[in-house]
Amino acid sequence: MHRQAYEAQCVAAEGRHTSARAPVRNPKLTLFALALGTFAIGTGEFGSNGIIQLFSADLDVSIPAATNAITAYAFGVIIGSPAITLLAARVYRRDLLLGLMVLFLVGNGLSALAPNIAALVVFRFVAGSVQGAFFGAGAVVAAYVYGPGRGGKAFATVMGGLTVATIVGSPLGTFVGQAAGWRVMYWTVVAVGLLATVALAAWLPRTDDLRGNPIANELSALRRRGVWLMVTVAALGISSIFAVYTFIGPFVTDAARRDASLIPVALAIFGLGMAVGNHLGGRVADRYENSGLVYGYGGVLALLVLIGVAGDNLAILLPCLFGVGATMMFAIPTIQVRLTGFAPDAPTLMGALNLAALNLANSLGAIGGAITLDAGWGSLSTVWAGFVLTTAGLLLYIAAVARARPAALDLALRRA
Repeated sequence: MHRQAYEAQCVAAEGRHTSARAPVRNPKLTLFALALGTFAIGTGEFGSNGIIQLFSADLDVSIPAATNAITAYAFGVIIGSPAITLLAARVYRRDLLLGLMVLFLVGNGLSALAPNIAALVVFRFVAGSVQGAFFGAGAVVAAYVYGPGRGGKAFATVMGGLTVATIVGSPLGTFVGQAAGWRVMYWTVVAVGLLATVALAAWLPRTDDLRGNPIANELSALRRRGVWLMVTVAALGISSIFAVYTFIGPFVTDAARRDASLIPVALAIFGLGMAVGNHLGGRVADRYENSGLVYGYGGVLALLVLIGVAGDNLAILLPCLFGVGATMMFAIPTIQVRLTGFAPDAPTLMGALNLAALNLANSLGAIGGAITLDAGWGSLSTVWAGFVLTTAGLLLYIAAVARARPAALDLALRRA
């Protein structure tokens, strides 16, 4: 049933039979260019977290004031990305991706030149506004390259650049910022973005099959109950990954009582888990309708309990960090496939909404963790905030979404 629904989705989204699909000349290079683009975007996003103390001191503001630049980026994804996707609904996906990379370069270049914190906040919002739209359009192109029935793997490929950014890009960006200054970190992101732009210009397919959709199609998707249920499931459930990732430093130094030099190692282990989970989750999303999300959310709940009970032991904490990254990323491709199933005529917007939900989850996880810390429950208590939120997301999915029929299947049945 799921495969039938997904292939119907591809027919509806492309507006033609899949046999009319033109071959892609350099499919592996196309996928590499898309992943390089998301790697650049992810390095800019996560690298900013590692240099917050540097631009706080240089711009003469407190750390809490400096975090406004990080928050502005998240709001750029939540608000700006869906807005850009709607405004650019009719633009060819190739042209849209290239235009988004230009805006990315502008946002990060201006961030490097920011004279004060107010300007930096504005420029980080601009940079963040690119992310969701790029992932959405990139997933559409990747799905076209892979062919029908592999939408989960396509989204996982695009997300792959982001997971590599957590392993390599963010630590390197932080190192560059510490060694040469925070502004140089942003210039480095611009350099990687330029490489990605050149690769996209060279290897993105030129085909009418990737034309845009009427804005009415995109807007109609926003009226569908299943879309908003899935966005809520994503925002609630994935928040636990940030209730852990945001507080890895205190986990290592305060709970496990180890030196701060182990924090980058713990972050890298978490990132490796994300990469593994993303790869496996893409394959599962294309074969099973609910398994990726149910097992992903269920697995992370078990690991959160283990961290909460025994996370002060480093031998338990580090494998659990790998597991949390893996199990949660295991669920995300399924979220994308189900979202697109509810709105097959707006795949780019669904990708943008998925990324918006992830950034909302970032805020929910961080806020929930801060509440438990302020209550004096200890550094490991943040996992219980994540446990409550992810449980709510899983229960909502089981109760209201798991058995819902994708819109693509309804469309296929009507056509039949």
